[in-house]
Amino acid sequence: MNNHLTQIPLQGGVDLTNCDREPIHLLGGIQPIGFLVAVTAEWVVRRASANVAEHLGLGVEALLGEPLNARLRPEAMHQIGGRLHLLRGPDAVERVFGVVLQEGGAAYDLAIHMSGELIVVEGEPSDLEDGLEAGTTVRGMIARLHQAQGFDNICREAVRQIRGLTGFSRVMLYRFDQEGHGEVTAESAASFQASFMQHRFPASDIPRQARVLYERNLLRLIADTEQQSVPVLPLLDNRQQPLDLSLSVLRSVSPIHIEYLRNMGVRASMSISVLRRGRLWGLIACHHNEPLRVPFERRTAAELFGQIFSLLLESRERELEQARDAEANRVHQRLMAALGAMRPGSRSLTEFLEMLAEVIPCDGVGLWSKSGTALRGHAPSAEEFAGIIRYLNRAASGRIYATHVLPEMYPEAADFTDRAAGVLAIPLSRAPRDYLVFFRRAVAHSVIWAGDPNKPVTVGPNGARLTPRKSFAAWQQTVEGQSRPWTESDLLMAERLRVTLLEVVLQLTDMAERERRVSQERQEILIAELNHRVRNILGLIRGLVTQSRGHAVTVEEFADMVGGRIQALARAHDQITTDRWQPAPLRELVMAEAAAYLNGKQDRLILSGPPVLLEPNAFTTMALVIHELMTNAAKYGALCDARGRVQLRWAFTPEDALEIHWTEENGPPVKPPMRKGFGTTIVERALPHDLNGEAELHYNLAGLEARFLLPAECVRPGSAAPAELARSDSASAIVVPRAESFSLSGRVMLVEDNLLIAMDAEDQLRHMGAEAVDVASSVQAALRLLDHAPPLIALLDVNLGRENSFPVADALQARGVPFIFATGYGETSAFPERFRGAEVISKPYTAAEMRRALQKRLGASG
Repeated sequence: MNNHLTQIPLQGGVDLTNCDREPIHLLGGIQPIGFLVAVTAEWVVRRASANVAEHLGLGVEALLGEPLNARLRPEAMHQIGGRLHLLRGPDAVERVFGVVLQEGGAAYDLAIHMSGELIVVEGEPSDLEDGLEAGTTVRGMIARLHQAQGFDNICREAVRQIRGLTGFSRVMLYRFDQEGHGEVTAESAASFQASFMQHRFPASDIPRQARVLYERNLLRLIADTEQQSVPVLPLLDNRQQPLDLSLSVLRSVSPIHIEYLRNMGVRASMSISVLRRGRLWGLIACHHNEPLRVPFERRTAAELFGQIFSLLLESRERELEQARDAEANRVHQRLMAALGAMRPGSRSLTEFLEMLAEVIPCDGVGLWSKSGTALRGHAPSAEEFAGIIRYLNRAASGRIYATHVLPEMYPEAADFTDRAAGVLAIPLSRAPRDYLVFFRRAVAHSVIWAGDPNKPVTVGPNGARLTPRKSFAAWQQTVEGQSRPWTESDLLMAERLRVTLLEVVLQLTDMAERERRVSQERQEILIAELNHRVRNILGLIRGLVTQSRGHAVTVEEFADMVGGRIQALARAHDQITTDRWQPAPLRELVMAEAAAYLNGKQDRLILSGPPVLLEPNAFTTMALVIHELMTNAAKYGALCDARGRVQLRWAFTPEDALEIHWTEENGPPVKPPMRKGFGTTIVERALPHDLNGEAELHYNLAGLEARFLLPAECVRPGSAAPAELARSDSASAIVVPRAESFSLSGRVMLVEDNLLIAMDAEDQLRHMGAEAVDVASSVQAALRLLDHAPPLIALLDVNLGRENSFPVADALQARGVPFIFATGYGETSAFPERFRGAEVISKPYTAAEMRRALQKRLGASG
């Protein structure tokens, strides 16, 4: 380094920012291959390079303060002035070639630009023997470039063309990644040169301020790293400022960069900036083992080629973007079409996740919204996803967020890099935010650096500083915990996708609002209907209680009587609600009612008749009638001893009404009752009153006979299932456990949120021999009881108001404790898959039904 140059000391500690803080545009010198003068608008010389006498015949001290036109030919001044008027923009540099500056002197190639208020003119001797026809040469280079197919081939052709134009022994295309590191993606080199293909160079190799200059000054030549730079005098002006040489084509070189090139074995170098949308995309880097001054006109042709190459790359990338735009439009249309076909009640993007995962290359995708979480593919767990969302709420600030090194940003992610080492998050709402998140798994890969990228610290005449590495031999590093980086194309697609998704979200919101209004109207109608039905049911039960009161001798008899009738209604409701309030089979009604009385007597009920369905209102009325007939037969009639039997026959009349005959045989002699009870009243009057049908009772000595006629609007023909067709007309197919002696001998857990039902069930369990009954009305209370004293068995009401008892069932199952579900809905299709085969009894449950379920469950559990 020439002693004339002023070294600007670096402030702060020794780290990678030392290079970033080096004022490379204010080094105060130029390379000795030419000269520099800086003049005012009046062409008065204010500064000149120390070697100006070699070129203009007058030393710096004599030249300063003199008008430049006093030293140059008028034709030369005319050409310089003409180029000066062509300058456009702050970073413009004009060129003129083969200008004879002085009479009888040599021809020079000139570069003219503005530095502040000064006009800077740089000159270097023309190579008159070069014979380059720049226009023809560049046109041919561009033609060959356009013939290359594919991105990689274009890059290879570009470096080959530059090597042929400039004569450098190695030319590389050096592309920057998102972190600023460079990778050699194309190379053309002489056979004796070492290859740097696919080698990486750390971002610190090109300091921040150097990258800025590469965007302003597109071509940079270093003709000889061993040459001493020439100072521009005076070093400081009257304001104590050095001359800004940012746009100088002859600017001297940073001593750190000189050392860097020497360590690489490079004597001469040249770089051509490759820009994309005005930003530095990469460099075409040229190296030579010997000094090499490429003539200025040839360098200008190389710079023009580099600009064309940049435009071509941008054009090719724009074509890819247009293809991505077309894909984004297709996704938009598919989403909109799918949105229109969404099933009623859908209000989430969950249904589209598989489709969205095809848009941006990923390993998994997740949706986080207030309505729930959905994950597909290789993705973190719901709990891990929640942690990522908390991090995004802190870091994303409402913008698309992407990283391929999530563990570095969010250390907890180190535990699941096999599923989410990289994330691309698209916010879909304001805080608290909804997110669509794409995941990429960690991919362990090797990176080949051109030497150890860690710069050593040395102490020199300027103090401690980072110095370039000594060796550029391949240095391999294995990278773990990182995913494939998200490309700029991925981010652009994500932005387009966000616009589409926001429209989808708005559409879903509108749909949800419309559905909410419709649902609210429907709910009001259902509440009114439910209120009407509940009032009717309560009135019916009140009537059953009132009418049964006078016909029972004891309280127990009264309770059994009322309970049996309510249970008959419940069974009927179960059967018709199972079919969503559609007509239900008469045979199933009879068999369900008979099951309570035919323990061990299945062959004593004979059924015959075609398949027939009863309308819901007729089904509940017939349930009470059949119940009373069965109860009477079991107490006083054909089923109260060992010999009697009941025949039940039905057939359609010509008017499509249904005629039913009940006949009891071989039972005790029958006598007409002295007074009519409520049961007899139901049998005789229910059908005529409720259904406009007919009912007759005959108390024959041999057995009770009854005839019923259901009007045509109450019945319809049914279709027999294969199993039913294979069955005989007897009721022997009814399989009911025998009422053998059974008693409980331990602690029972009862989970029930209704106090009266809980008290009734507790009493029944105690009558069966339970030593203790622990009652809980909520999941939390049940789990506390379970921790305190595990039961022998548990009876769980499924619906507990705002919660269900499935968590309790999970806890019981984990402890090996058997359990039985109880439901007032008779609907098990809504059960989770793991409980579809569980034992279930319907409410209101009788002691007999409860005893059978307990006996079956305890027997199954051993």
